[in-house]
Amino acid sequence: MESPLHPVPDAPALVIEPVGRSEERTLVVADVHLGLGSTTERSLGPPEASADRLAEDLVGIARSARAEAVVVAGDAKHPIVGTPPALRPVVFDFFAELLREGLTVELVLGNHDVGIVRHLPREVRVHPATGVVRGDVGIFHGHRWPSNKVLRAPRLVAGHLHPGFRLAPTADDPAGKRRCWVRVERVPVAPKTARRRRHIEPQAREIVILPAFNPIAGTEALNRERPARGRSFLYRRFLSQGVARAYLLDGTDLGVLTNLSETARRSRAADRAPSGR
Repeated sequence: MESPLHPVPDAPALVIEPVGRSEERTLVVADVHLGLGSTTERSLGPPEASADRLAEDLVGIARSARAEAVVVAGDAKHPIVGTPPALRPVVFDFFAELLREGLTVELVLGNHDVGIVRHLPREVRVHPATGVVRGDVGIFHGHRWPSNKVLRAPRLVAGHLHPGFRLAPTADDPAGKRRCWVRVERVPVAPKTARRRRHIEPQAREIVILPAFNPIAGTEALNRERPARGRSFLYRRFLSQGVARAYLLDGTDLGVLTNLSETARRSRAADRAPSGR
């Protein structure tokens, strides 16, 4: 029996329902980016994205979803290299607040999480960037190729991309860019050869890309032609290998993302182009 998987309405969080008594109802979020927008005078960050506010929001979502566990799918903090001294207690207190709620807390390392482990409460379970499997769902961040165990999962969940959708600007939203989900339906690809391979082809028939949990984190407008540099393998090997649809946090269906195959083609061409020109 498959683990039911569904987004929390109006929230950038996903629930993996348990199928057995020994499993926990798990809430998955990504790209918390603690410390984004912080200054020496305001180490917690701006009010709308402060560490205290993010912890409060995540606890509230976990309660409403009746979650017993939380998995952060990468980029818990914002500074890429190391954890500045002022941010260390902020990181600790954020995770400690989740633990105080009686939640099992896990972190899959993202590209921004270099040096974070020593500043976490010891009760936090840390997984490598290659990911972890919960039920029949493989969870990874998205900057590193996942492990074969994760790639064998029938469904995958990743972050890293900060998916968004550019809409007409309004007075309340002059940029017109909104966070969104991406859901990809695909046919699993059979291995090309019988010989042993270091990395197998993804076996998933469904892939979900999480919106960034931090509301002020930059978003990737997926209805534009070109992706942000450095995130292209998610396009080439995952999003463009099936039918991808985008959804706003309130569930609004934005339709099929028809430009992803062209985006993947351009990314492959850029990778093959000679350097130094």
